Order: sequence, then structure tokens, then C-alpha cells
Amino acid sequence: MHNRTLEIGVGVFVALGLAALLMLAMKVSNLGALSADGGYELTARFDNIGGLKVRSPVTMAGVRIGRVSEISFDNETYEAVARFAIEPQYNRLPKDTSASIFTAGLLGEQYVGLEPGGEEAFLGADDEIRMTQSAVVLEQIIGQFLYSKASEGEDK
Repeated sequence: MHNRTLEIGVGVFVALGLAALLMLAMKVSNLGALSADGGYELTARFDNIGGLKVRSPVTMAGVRIGRVSEISFDNETYEAVARFAIEPQYNRLPKDTSASIFTAGLLGEQYVGLEPGGEEAFLGADDEIRMTQSAVVLEQIIGQFLYSKASEGEDK
């Protein structure tokens, strides 16, 4: 009887450990919040989205207000089109809000940062953010730096 109780206790402990690992994995991979629960969607077009991924955070003033829900490519304009699922309590974003793609830290994940404008009308469901700034690609910056240093050496 004592052995049986010990085996059940160990089994419960292992099951709780596996559940904790599963929750940690979902939190790390941004799978914790899969739906927008009554929120609304916005669209923005970028020349380059860098490493932005579906479920990347959308922030304003450092606070997560939504997530990237879809990324596609427009064959007509040759731009990346990103759709954002914004949580319902953030329904007062001015129409002239701008969107930029930033990197968390030097090599961290990329996210969308929104900067509010001053217009009195607000964005609604399926509206498009017109003012955007594409991702800064580290490789391009390094290439430009090396090219400028090489051309400085040729001038001497």
C-alpha cells in the first residue's frame, strides 16, 4: 500500500512538471494568446519587415496592445503587408498613427511599435496605417559602413 501511494505521488509530480514545461514553452513561443477576443485588425505596408513573425508583439509606449496576426506579400506594390490584431480596450488610436519595426535589444526578436498621431478621428476595424518605417537590417548597415570605409581609403 505504501509503495502504491509513493508511485501515485511521483506520477502526479511528473505530470505537474510536464504541465509546467508545456506552459513555459507556450509562453516563450508567444502561443499564450492565440485569439484577439473581440479586438479589431489593422493593416500596414512595409518595404522590408526584416525578421518580423506572426504573433510578434505590437506595442505602444512600451505596452503590448496586440500581436501580428498575418504577414503577406503584395505582388502589385512589392511590399510586405502586416495585419495586427489589436486588443479591444485600445480602440482610440488616432488615424495618423505611425508603425515602425524595431528589434528588442541588439539581436532580439522584432516587434511593431506604434506611435500615436494628433488627429481626433480614430482607427477602426480593417483600417490601414499609412505612415510606416521598415525594419533596420543589421547586415545592410554593416555593408554600408564597410563600403564607406573602403571608398574613404580610395580617396587618399
